[in-house]
Amino acid sequence: MSIVQRDQKVKLSDLLPNYDVLKIGLGWKVDSGENFDLDASAFMLTHTNEVRNKKDFVFYNNLSDISGVLQHSGDNLTGGEGDCEQITVNMKSVPPEIGHITFVVTIFEALERQQTFGRVDEAYIRVVDAKTDKEILRYNLEKEFYSATSVVIADIVKFNNEWYFDAVGVPFSGGLQAIANDFDLDLAKK
Repeated sequence: MSIVQRDQKVKLSDLLPNYDVLKIGLGWKVDSGENFDLDASAFMLTHTNEVRNKKDFVFYNNLSDISGVLQHSGDNLTGGEGDCEQITVNMKSVPPEIGHITFVVTIFEALERQQTFGRVDEAYIRVVDAKTDKEILRYNLEKEFYSATSVVIADIVKFNNEWYFDAVGVPFSGGLQAIANDFDLDLAKK
């Protein structure tokens, strides 16, 4: 298993030569006695970083995408031990026009609850081989996200016909809709 740092890129085939399906797990703990509802989401983007349509996006209210590439495990409202939420990625089914799968984590109702990642402990994203359940890499969120309410945490990006894991780690203010706005995606529209 490989631990990656912010801004580090790792070729997935170097860690796992034959992969078909990956599980992307998100975990976190909160020791303050408060309920923090972190939400994992994933956007499939074209090579030019655009969303083809709203159906290329999974989150707690849309558990699978139109292509059958992404499957969300469902909403965990409190955190705890192990992966709190997972997104399964069928890499063999990724449409050719998709060049990025971007993973974000947001704190639900962060502004209303006055919550930030500064009070979240042991948050991480990890990549697991779905066949063997073996963890192949992990990116631990550190306290540099202290005031953030959302984080663009990682990207699986295609470059020269190879898929890479990129530990993006970009803090963001605002919730899921604010991040969706960056991709010109309105979550309220059907």
